[in-house]
Amino acid sequence: MLLQLAAWPEVEEYLKTSTAIIVPIGSTEQHGPNGLIGTDAICPTAIAQQLSKRMNVLIGPTLAIGMAQHHLGFPGSISFRPSTLLAVIRDVVESLRVHGFTHVYFLNGHGGNVATVTAAFSEIWAGASFAGGTDRAPRLRLRNWYLGPRVKALSDELYGHAEGSHATPSEVSLSWYAFPEAVKSVSLHPELAPSGPIRDAADYRRQFPDGRIGSNPGLSSIEHGKRILEAAVEDTVEDFNGFTADAA
Repeated sequence: MLLQLAAWPEVEEYLKTSTAIIVPIGSTEQHGPNGLIGTDAICPTAIAQQLSKRMNVLIGPTLAIGMAQHHLGFPGSISFRPSTLLAVIRDVVESLRVHGFTHVYFLNGHGGNVATVTAAFSEIWAGASFAGGTDRAPRLRLRNWYLGPRVKALSDELYGHAEGSHATPSEVSLSWYAFPEAVKSVSLHPELAPSGPIRDAADYRRQFPDGRIGSNPGLSSIEHGKRILEAAVEDTVEDFNGFTADAA
């Protein structure tokens, strides 16, 4: 069930059998010459929507803007400051706690979110600790869909070292499968992008002028995207079931 398509009595009924929710989270940032700017939000959203068809699980609205300041040298990228994203995560969790949700599973599509979301979890748990009492703190998990064992094995099989670290063929393929009408056909020069560290936005644009890091998304395909989605769903079902084993 998708939260944004439910009426409140349906959510109230859902909470009688489960107090867990999946919240997709990503980013709105450049993904090279042929990658969609919404890739990091599109991918976890597509996975979560498949989960809603297989499991009795509530899917929250996607948090589509993340911590992406280093991409601001490329038109179309939008970023929160770390402090803004931290506040967003806290407010989302606290809102859900008001209604009785105990387990919030953030399905993440953007590596740049990890440090800030993890810090937000620490702030939430610290608040519970300092408040004292015996109430259980919320159970929180950040899961990077692209690090699941099945996804990683498939990415290695399909792309090897050409997977790279940004604008990867696996994420581009999955986003294309979700939106085949938006597939981009471009020439990439060089085919395999260089690798290296990233810092501020201007430095990123100087070092990686087309936006890719270590990847060759020219290997992407819609058919690959279908396989990657299936692998990601299997990985997430397994991880989510373990996370919610003690949920109501």
